[in-house]
Amino acid sequence: MLFYRPNYLMMTAGPTTVSGNVLHARSKVFGNPDLDSDFLSYYRFVCHRLSNFLGTEKSQIIIMNGEGMLGLDSACASLTEKDDRVLVISNGFFGEGFKELIEVYGGDVTVFESSWKKSVDLEALTTFLEKDSNFKYATLVHCDTPSGLLNDIGPICKLLKSKGILTVVDTVAALGGVDFRTDEWGVDIALSASQKVFSAAPGLTLVAVSDAAWKAMENRATPIPSFYCNLLLWKNIEEKKVFPYTMPASDIISFGTAVDNLLSETLYRVFDRHEEMRDLCIEKLKSLGCSLYLESDFSPTVTAFLPPEGITAAELINHLRENYNILLSGSYGPLSNTVVRIGHMGENAREDRIRFTLDCLEKTIFELKNR
Repeated sequence: MLFYRPNYLMMTAGPTTVSGNVLHARSKVFGNPDLDSDFLSYYRFVCHRLSNFLGTEKSQIIIMNGEGMLGLDSACASLTEKDDRVLVISNGFFGEGFKELIEVYGGDVTVFESSWKKSVDLEALTTFLEKDSNFKYATLVHCDTPSGLLNDIGPICKLLKSKGILTVVDTVAALGGVDFRTDEWGVDIALSASQKVFSAAPGLTLVAVSDAAWKAMENRATPIPSFYCNLLLWKNIEEKKVFPYTMPASDIISFGTAVDNLLSETLYRVFDRHEEMRDLCIEKLKSLGCSLYLESDFSPTVTAFLPPEGITAAELINHLRENYNILLSGSYGPLSNTVVRIGHMGENAREDRIRFTLDCLEKTIFELKNR
């Protein structure tokens, strides 16, 4: 029988390392989530705990059974009708990726392009919207992981809301490690997942939905063209006391433990820890002769860099894994063959792990230069 037992230190841009108590919680006995009122109470409790990270007292928080992409797909499926005009604010691989998700449901997409090397140009976006703001909703990415970019989404969302545009924000790779203020910024649908900063296993999507977003779904002229991606089935789920489908009880019990792990530190200590690990990475990478991909707006959860001259991204990643049992991430799209990424999010944003990874990276660069 073949067993899958990876023996490497996973310092990727997600999924991240899962703590022992989170793994243990996943193995606990669970009942029938369809029939057990105690499970519904626990589900409600975990959703309530998530409001600390999402910065909301108004939006309904949902945990869905599916990897984070389910949330993005569900938001687009639930809001988009044929020929709806949708604004995709793109300054990275995943920002650009929203276009395809929307077009599947018949949306008429306009892409606002901004530099991949820094946060969205707010002044240029303001000028653009002064000429054309007739959009049902807009999408943007908080942390675009392929480049390690953190967008300053607060002012962007406020600008969009001032034009009457609903906002859909992918914060999969940032939530938990970065301050997020759903209510204050006017985020209508916030999307995240279990396997990044929360350091739980992949498989859960986290969604916060505003009253305005619910209203837009309810006022559609046509039905939402999906069952699994239909967010309306989740509206007031706690009052209905029935889930649209059987929930993955062991995953949610485990995720609840991961949420408790972060909250036990206090949020602002968690945010500080992520910033400290980002700064440590950036300082060391520069000293090793690596070039940072970004000009500014470095995410506290992941750093993207180019290896020193003469060393390819693939060579560096393979050497680290084969000789030091450390796995780093490559990248996607136009960055796929050039950029390497260190994930410093959740349980990976610990000084001992970061320093060990950087020490091994230094040895790897030396060995590859002198091969």
